[in-house]
Amino acid sequence: MINERVGLSVWLYSLKHTRNLRRFGHVIYVSRKMKYVILYCSKEDLEQTVEKLNSFSFVKLVQPSFRPYLKTEYEKVRNDKEKEYELKIGF
Repeated sequence: MINERVGLSVWLYSLKHTRNLRRFGHVIYVSRKMKYVILYCSKEDLEQTVEKLNSFSFVKLVQPSFRPYLKTEYEKVRNDKEKEYELKIGF
């Protein structure tokens, strides 16, 4: 069974403690310039993980990703005539 995951953006005051964040999920990316970490955690433990991360003194802000809640199915289907017309004009 595959667990659903959610991305978290964790903004830090110092990158000194990035190694400690590994126990909360999979660290995907660390930005040294802007001082943030992207990590994935399970969707079931999201609230507990955010509360725990906010309790640390080296964490500035924790933002969950809204990608799982966005609609990815689009309503308008373009027909071939519209595509040909746009190619001729140069859009």
